[in-house]
Parts: sequence; structure tokens; C-alpha cells
Amino acid sequence: MKISRSTSLPLDKFIELALYDKNSGYYMKKNPFGEKGDFITAPNITRLFSEIIAIWVITFWKSIGSPKKFNLLELGAGNGEMMKVITHTLKNFPECFSTCNFMIHEKSDFLINQQKKNLKSEKISWIKNIEKINSDPTVYLANEFFDAIPIKQFFKKKEGWVERFVDLKNPKKVEFKEQKINIKILEKNLNFEISKNQNIIEYSPSAFKYLKIICDIIQKNNGGILIIDYGYLNSKMHETLQAVNNHKYSNVLENIGDSDITYNINFKLFQKFTNQFHNLSSLISNQKKFLTSMGILQRAEIVSKSIPFSKKTDLFYRIKRLIDEKQMGELFKVMLIKKTKNKFKTGFQID
Repeated sequence: MKISRSTSLPLDKFIELALYDKNSGYYMKKNPFGEKGDFITAPNITRLFSEIIAIWVITFWKSIGSPKKFNLLELGAGNGEMMKVITHTLKNFPECFSTCNFMIHEKSDFLINQQKKNLKSEKISWIKNIEKINSDPTVYLANEFFDAIPIKQFFKKKEGWVERFVDLKNPKKVEFKEQKINIKILEKNLNFEISKNQNIIEYSPSAFKYLKIICDIIQKNNGGILIIDYGYLNSKMHETLQAVNNHKYSNVLENIGDSDITYNINFKLFQKFTNQFHNLSSLISNQKKFLTSMGILQRAEIVSKSIPFSKKTDLFYRIKRLIDEKQMGELFKVMLIKKTKNKFKTGFQID
């Protein structure tokens, strides 16, 4: 990436530039998903993942009263694979399918074109502004969406809090810098005490903006959001910023525009943010518990009866990647935000 900046940028503005610059941003010029890309997401590991999400959508739709019209809105649909399988699966449940308005929110025009190629036979609309949505209940799906939204980082020093910046004066030697900040002003804007018992703060202003819009819409029109992403549940935050290039970790300040920059979501922080909405509540599990309680192993057994042994072995290898605690099973968390009066718990049953 050619950097034509002579100043320092806050970390989130730097990540925005690296990932979403119109001409050379990472997500704006390439398809990073799959074996040929830089990483593989769950829908590309096995279609059973997306089938399970589709079944979950049906059960949640029933929990909000099986409305005659509802929106299913995927946030950041990657190459469109999950939405493709979901639409195909819901066709087997015509009562739900006929009432569903399928939508995708995608920032990258390049990825929108990829999704349209993959979903050419489906009735799906693409929206840039999620606030401009009809008044029907909406079910949001966010699989590895929030980890791709730029973050800020703050570090507690003896003299007070500092914010991380990126110095772009010398394109051949991009480096981190720090600037003092008044944490109280930040907390006043956030409306809660984010620095309490913390030495490091990592959060995304844009993610909170998305959550506020979505929570407001859920409160007003009913529905919910299912968030699936890698992250942790400790109330104590730690630094998780990382870059990935060609399936390997790389330096955040190198290969700018050619590497994915991401972080691990602090789900306790998400929960703390959503607690501001008094008639909403949240449930959190991990991917292993969620997928197994939704019956992914039983579904795999049924599918495997009609395929050769070699493909059966491959299928269960892929399922293992999704649910093994040493792989994605524990690393990935699943969070549902919904109206408190909706007692729905499918996929989140406590042991």
C-alpha cells in the first residue's frame, strides 16, 4: 500500500485505512476467504455449520411469534457461502422461508460482487446503511463480523492513560506511538466506566455504534442478533491485536493493505455495553456447546450414511475443527442479544 500521510493516526483510523481504503484496503480488493485466501471461516469448513444456523433461525423466528414478515440480515457475509446454505435450507421450511426478507450488509464493493456471483439465484438485497431498514422484526447474523471492525487501544502508565497511534511519516518504518488522553472524557462519551480494574483497554467505537443501532431496532421492532466470533470472557482486558497473511500471523505494521488485521472480542465488554438497554438481555456460550446442543453431530451422522467412507472421514474432521476445544470450539464464542421477555434459550442451554 502506498501511504501518502505525513502524520500519526489513532490505531482505529490506521486499521480503517489498511482494511477499507477504497483503492488498496485489504477487504476492498481481494477475496481473503478459503484455502487460497488468508483464512477460512466456519461456513467454508463445512456447509453443516450454516445448516445449523438456519435451523437456529427457524427456532428463534418461532420464539418471536412466527411473524408474517421478518428480516434476516447477515452482517459482513464474506463470500456469501453461509447465506447461500441458509436460503437453501429454509426452502425446506416454506412457512418460514416465505415470510423471510433476506438481506446482507457489506462494506466492500469487491465482496458484494463476489457474494452476488455466489448467490445469483437467490432473492437477496444488499444494504449499506443498517438504520434504513423496514419496521419488521429483524434477526441479525454476525459471524466473524465484529473482529474485522477497527479498534482503539489504551494503556495505563504511571502518569495516566495513553492511546496508541501509528506513525506513518516514514512508509519504510511505520511504528507505534503513544499520546496522553483523558480517560474520563472517553467514559463520559461511552456512558460507562470502561477503565475500572483495567491496565489495557481494547474496544471498537464502530462496533459499539453498530450494537447501539441494532439494539435500538430490536427494542423497537423485536428480533435479535446472533454473534459468533473469536474472543474471551474475562472481565480483565488484554492486548489481542494481530495480523494474518497467507494463513500465518504477521506484523501489523508490515504488508499494510495485504494482511488482515483483527483482534479477540471481549464478550464481557459487549455484554456490559448491551446492559444499558434495560429491556434487552444476552446469553453467551462457546461454539462447541452451541453447535453440539443444536445437533451438528447428529446431522453429520445422517449425512454420512449416504457418502463414501473417505468423505465421511473428511466430514468428521471438519466438524472436529469447529467443535474441538483446542481448535475453534472454545476459542469462538456465541452471543445472543434479544428482548428480556423472550425466554428463548435454544443453543444456550446451561449444562
